[in-house]
Amino acid sequence: MRLMKAAVFFFLVPTLTPALDPLSTSVFMGGAAVAWQLLSPHSWLKCSLLECCNMKDTLNLSVIKMDLEQKVFGQHLAIQIVLRALSANMYSKRPRKPLVMSFHGWTGTGKSFVSSIIAKNLYQLNIPRRRFVHHFSTVLHFPHLSHVHLYKEQLQNWIKSNVSACPRSLFIFSEMDQMPHGLIDSIMPFLGYHEEIDGVYYGKAIFLFLNNAGGDKITEIALDYWRRLKTREDIPVKKLQSLLSEEIFRNRNSGFFHSQLIQKNLIDYFIPFLPLEYKHVKECVREELHTQGHPEDEDLITEIALTMTDYPNEERLYSSKGCKTVASRVTLSI
Repeated sequence: MRLMKAAVFFFLVPTLTPALDPLSTSVFMGGAAVAWQLLSPHSWLKCSLLECCNMKDTLNLSVIKMDLEQKVFGQHLAIQIVLRALSANMYSKRPRKPLVMSFHGWTGTGKSFVSSIIAKNLYQLNIPRRRFVHHFSTVLHFPHLSHVHLYKEQLQNWIKSNVSACPRSLFIFSEMDQMPHGLIDSIMPFLGYHEEIDGVYYGKAIFLFLNNAGGDKITEIALDYWRRLKTREDIPVKKLQSLLSEEIFRNRNSGFFHSQLIQKNLIDYFIPFLPLEYKHVKECVREELHTQGHPEDEDLITEIALTMTDYPNEERLYSSKGCKTVASRVTLSI
């Protein structure tokens, strides 16, 4: 069909241009070429000026690796798993199922930040495809327990229509710990091992779940290792992932309480975000000073980091808020 339109277009152009002077003809032909580029679904010009979906777009793993390692502090386990998961999905020509990752940890440990880095770098050419990144906030989008059946239908229709428009769609669900029970199971058909569902292929889609649930368990394990004079780098990731899946399945506040997504093993990776220590909070303060355009002040960095390191009461090893309030504390302290 596209070839036929092109043939008709270039057949008609010569019949229209003789009556025009050379300059007008050049302008006409140039305008026609631009118009043709804009009408073409995946032309380079259209994708430069507007948002379009291109199956050939892939994540630049070297860039995202640099972003994660330079801007995310204290999360070696999360960075390691995320990079491995993205690499496996991106280098597969036709993944058997969507990539599904569930981020777990205390507030302020970097779950939202990592998801934003993925969203920012999902396509080549540094062109944001905001139309293809979908962020669901439980508090905002699913506030009423009595409307769960309606939410299920809306969520299914939204995912189906958007993956139909762009197979490489990203769906981010935040505040999963406040998700009404059973709601997330409505998307189960889209996350499984299917070639297609009603003519739609979901294998290139990516689903991220952000959850505070499991944070206490992660912190408990990290603290136990510290008390036994072991480092957080000694924590075995496989053991932590297994404990996380069990924890959130039993936890009524996880959003995955008795979820079929867990029962049917549709979540590919349970990713732990460790509690942030004093040294990590210092890095957050240092980065925030740089972001706000202030020079590094070691005394100020130490002062803010010390006030934020408050858990447990005796050891004061971790920040219970992570780096959540660093920006406001820096602003007030300057």
